[in-house]
Amino acid sequence: MQKELYKIASKTDSKKIAEFLSKDGQLLLPFLEMISNTEQAVDELIDVVGKAAIEAVLMLSAQQIAGDKQPGKARNGIGYHGSQYGVVSLSERKLRVEKPRLRKKGKGCGKEVPIPAYESLITNSRLGCRMLEILMKGVSTRNYKHVLPNMADTVGVSKSQVSREFIAASEKKLKELCERNFADTDILAIYIDGIQFGDCHVIVALGVDTGGFKHVLGLREGSSENSRVVIDLLNDLVERGIKNDRLRLFVIDGSKALRCGINSVYGSNNPVQRCRKHKVRNVMRYLPEDQKDQVKSAMKAAFSMDARKGKQKLKQLAKWLEQEYPSARGSLLEGLDEMFTINVLGLPKTLCRCLGTTNVIESPNSGIRSRTGRVKNWKDHSMVVRWTASALMDMEKKFKRIMGYQQLWILDAKLKEWAEDEMVDNKSQVA
Repeated sequence: MQKELYKIASKTDSKKIAEFLSKDGQLLLPFLEMISNTEQAVDELIDVVGKAAIEAVLMLSAQQIAGDKQPGKARNGIGYHGSQYGVVSLSERKLRVEKPRLRKKGKGCGKEVPIPAYESLITNSRLGCRMLEILMKGVSTRNYKHVLPNMADTVGVSKSQVSREFIAASEKKLKELCERNFADTDILAIYIDGIQFGDCHVIVALGVDTGGFKHVLGLREGSSENSRVVIDLLNDLVERGIKNDRLRLFVIDGSKALRCGINSVYGSNNPVQRCRKHKVRNVMRYLPEDQKDQVKSAMKAAFSMDARKGKQKLKQLAKWLEQEYPSARGSLLEGLDEMFTINVLGLPKTLCRCLGTTNVIESPNSGIRSRTGRVKNWKDHSMVVRWTASALMDMEKKFKRIMGYQQLWILDAKLKEWAEDEMVDNKSQVA
């Protein structure tokens, strides 16, 4: 499986996050990207990222007094003495945080040294609300490099305390996410589908490997009706290890631009399965309510037959629709052969259920919508792409293997047979 480049920390890990943040890395930023798109977006954000960010600010504030943590050393007679818990008010909730403990050298009372940032937060509740506001603004606009410095500045911690390397590290981390390499992952099937946010379209590619595991392969801003966008997306996959040196099954929504892109990058000999769910939906648009159930049942019955009989049944259905519903007939017959690719391959029913539609990728798309539902104003298309990418990467960690993954060896064998048949046909044509 692909090695994870990062993971979301649990609430109990916030101390480790804070320590790292205050030293030399902007590890908070990928966390912001991911955590802001979890199931409980706002609550998770406040509990985990908010806690980690505030603890990082408290650490920075302590460093202004006692310097970096160095065992056995103290600045101006003040050194670190473990940590202790405190409570900070954020908007309408209170957050329990862990803060550094500073003490002056010597014994007795009065040796405790307060953390200036913490003292400001507990004496002025508006500061906590302001920090949360900055945090949320940074997440929604993806303006990461300003988030922690602004939060620190709010409670009197110098922005210079937050190193530039801190920002560079986060940008490098995010770049790595977009450049994951799949050279060592044997992808058998690739699903391609689009999702729309207002006037912005995003095309998403999701792959299934020989073990049935799903991988987010890539995405591009643009419509699935734009072949140039599709070609750019697929060329990116080739550059990142999904070479065109073997046949794969492509599952698409029926867009001609998608088919054109696949032909251009991976070759026209790759088997393509059109989404049956999309086909049924498209045909239903041209039918009155009293005809939909009957036609839908006939189409589903045809899809379960072998390729020859199934296509024959749909042609008969099209003939019946021809006089009264010509548009429905045209939609039904369009791309008919590619509706039965998995039947031609002779795949078992359990695999056909997953490979006959784009449900495998439409389900994550639904998750993207639930995670981005709180966004009321998309500032630009790049913001849409970043939110989509982060939501997909978050969901990928929870992806289950596709149904019937134990039988994927059959698909692998059939694809090899398909490739051999293509070679034989090409040789015979040359001869």
